[in-house]
Amino acid sequence: MGAIDAMAAAPGLAAWGLMMGVAMVDSGLSTFEALLMGLIVFAGSSQLAAIPLIAAGAPMWVVLATGFCVNLRFVVFSAHLRPYLMHLPLWQRLLTGYLTTDLSYVLFTRRYPQHGGTAAQRHAQQAYLAGNCGVNWVAWVSCTVLGVLLAALIPTRWGLGFAGILALLGILASLASSPLRWVSAGVAGAAAVAAYALPLKLNILLAIAAAVALCLVLEAMRRPGSTVSESEP
Repeated sequence: MGAIDAMAAAPGLAAWGLMMGVAMVDSGLSTFEALLMGLIVFAGSSQLAAIPLIAAGAPMWVVLATGFCVNLRFVVFSAHLRPYLMHLPLWQRLLTGYLTTDLSYVLFTRRYPQHGGTAAQRHAQQAYLAGNCGVNWVAWVSCTVLGVLLAALIPTRWGLGFAGILALLGILASLASSPLRWVSAGVAGAAAVAAYALPLKLNILLAIAAAVALCLVLEAMRRPGSTVSESEP
């Protein structure tokens, strides 16, 4: 079932992966470097943020800090998934963490909102997540590699960058499941636009910091005695 559910999003991931492969080559990476990044770095949003910085010759600390900030959401994902996976050996937990994406996390937690259960139920959860992650990985990596190999033959007028944006919007719509999440997304978008003139795409870092700061403030206001809505951030 996990693989079947993931198939609906596979075309969008494939288009985004193809665009990413082309973008890596166009940014100045060699074919070997682009293939290595496509095979090892299974993190599309951080790649999307890092590639313009690499092309602009940004300092390494800026590239690493940007990737770190973009992927901070996975700290929350892993904390939520921890009760589902703690019975597994360490290597399986690490592999699952590497393969889990925004989309697989959303689909998995929607299908299994509660962790635990019998051994058979836990096995079903593992099977669902493995199938989901497997389809995502194959769709992303295969098309990223294809984009790298065919970069010189794919014209930019195909609009693959726009396809990648559509894939990101689809993920955003899936994750923005409460009013507070919509507010934080709006704040991040407004901050990114307001700070667009900053060099080295630092407006992305500012947008992430603004959204995280807002969520921390709202979380503090939600503590006992607060009148803020109880919707999850």
